[in-house]
Amino acid sequence: MKKIIIVAIASLISTTTFAQTKGFTAGLRLGTNLSQVRGNDLSFTSGNTVFNFRNNENRAFGFVGGLFMRFGKTVFLQPEILVSQKGGKYDLITDNGNTTKTIDFRMTNLDLPLLVGVKIGDVLRINAGPIATFNIGDNGRLGDAIEDARGESAERVYKKAVFGYQAGVGFDIGQLNFDVRYEGNVNDIIDVKYKNAETASKFAAKGNSFQATIGFHF
Repeated sequence: MKKIIIVAIASLISTTTFAQTKGFTAGLRLGTNLSQVRGNDLSFTSGNTVFNFRNNENRAFGFVGGLFMRFGKTVFLQPEILVSQKGGKYDLITDNGNTTKTIDFRMTNLDLPLLVGVKIGDVLRINAGPIATFNIGDNGRLGDAIEDARGESAERVYKKAVFGYQAGVGFDIGQLNFDVRYEGNVNDIIDVKYKNAETASKFAAKGNSFQATIGFHF
């Protein structure tokens, strides 16, 4: 038992020393996303009516939160594991030109950013890098609106995996971290598939978002 305690204490001291000398930190981040989607519209005919889903310029509000680790001091590598809510808005317009309703859709994602950064002075950080996003749920509003207009159920509306990038600035004040970032997608986030037919036109859209968070590192 004494040997186990001695080994545990030695390991703890070694880990603490490594963290102090190599600049390793870990912590939590929590904040908000302001997101939207941009792409071509979806247009199809159901019965005698033409339905158009068109981009709405307004952004959707969502949350983001999770864990981060930082390896290095002046130049650092920062992987993160986050749960985030992103989405956008579409206007549903019929062939008479009237907007029937605005669809405010949200996706719940598992985000995995891998950032490379540079610390400038004691406070300012600049960081950027790739991000992989995996869709783990949605509020169903966009899919329901498309199915209601078309009269046919869809197998899926969103792609399960999306890749993109993040870039932004951060501020470290004591153990508090403040970050502001922009995120863009490389591939489309929307992929509408029907059970018995193809879409009348390709419904392609990429997402982008502004993100603001506050964090605490240990």
